[in-house]
Amino acid sequence: MTMTSLPPIALFDMKAQQALIRAELDQRLAAVLDGGRFINGPEVAELEQKLAGFAGCAHAVGVSSGTDALQIAMMGEGIGRGDAVFLPAFTYTATAEVPLVLGATPIFVDVDPVTFNIDLADLKRRIALVEAEGRLRPAAVVGVDLFGLPAEWPAIEVLCAEKGMFALDDAAQAFGAALGGKRLGRFGHATALSFYPTKTLGCYGDGGALLTEDADRAELWRSLRTHGEGRTRYEVERTGMNGRLDTIQATILLAKLPLLEGELAARTRTALAYNAGLAGKVQVPPAVAGHAWGLYSILLADAPARARVQEACKAAGVPTAIYYPKSLHRQPAYAAAHAGGIAAGAPELPVAEDLCQRILSLPMHPYLSEAEVARVVAAVAAAV
Repeated sequence: MTMTSLPPIALFDMKAQQALIRAELDQRLAAVLDGGRFINGPEVAELEQKLAGFAGCAHAVGVSSGTDALQIAMMGEGIGRGDAVFLPAFTYTATAEVPLVLGATPIFVDVDPVTFNIDLADLKRRIALVEAEGRLRPAAVVGVDLFGLPAEWPAIEVLCAEKGMFALDDAAQAFGAALGGKRLGRFGHATALSFYPTKTLGCYGDGGALLTEDADRAELWRSLRTHGEGRTRYEVERTGMNGRLDTIQATILLAKLPLLEGELAARTRTALAYNAGLAGKVQVPPAVAGHAWGLYSILLADAPARARVQEACKAAGVPTAIYYPKSLHRQPAYAAAHAGGIAAGAPELPVAEDLCQRILSLPMHPYLSEAEVARVVAAVAAAV
């Protein structure tokens, strides 16, 4: 059998996981259907308790998506017009769109060329520029744990404390990751999670959560996710939104959560095997303890080299993806915000722009076999 005649490898594989828990899923979903509590059913509270326990934090609040988690967290801080929200230019669009929806101004920050996470030196520089200009108030830093690698949270926390800024961890790709032996969920003032199906813990639709050590924030978020409700359903204390986590999605996550520890270990084994086979041929990601490996991304020499590798992988039945082909400050939706922010003082984001030309993500999920990993390595190595 030739390599090209082998069955294609899955970039993400949810079917293998589902086969392990299908009987439990069917039983749990039947109980929800029989009970009829599709909104704020008891499974939501049960999931919140277990998420907090897994992360080692005090409180978890289930919400309707990772994007809504970011929005509810910022709404809780009153972030809006006249506020500057600092975030990495190399990440998914949700991180930037939420400040704009609330009337705030996203300030795009360059990223580290090795970790791809927010560059602390550039962050400090852009905060200083905003302060010197005096038009916007430095209000928040959104640190993204890109591809599952935790950002430099102790340093971000110190900086935010010095400046009186809100520290929000966008851990959409990194639930289960840890830094210094402490899981994400206990860094900053709040941690936003996404349960999009391809995440380290994913449901079968949209879902998300907020984690915190702060009881007052958790109580506020519960109100904000339910139209700003007070003690009763029709007592509206504040402007909120419809941001609740569906009972059915909570039920699915409850069935999946017991697998997560083992799946994180399997992701790590795959990442280490990739690194061993590809080091010296491409730039591989750092194998840092606590990495959740939500995605596995390599760097090629340039855009033509990436195109060659993609074509070779496609011919070998190995899927690839580009996260992300364009940095946020170059997206049409954010160009005006970038130009109207501090672009005149610090327009360049060279690392983010360079990564967009060279980044390539390989198959990463807990159910890759050793043979499949070897196929991926061979396909990439043969093309570089």
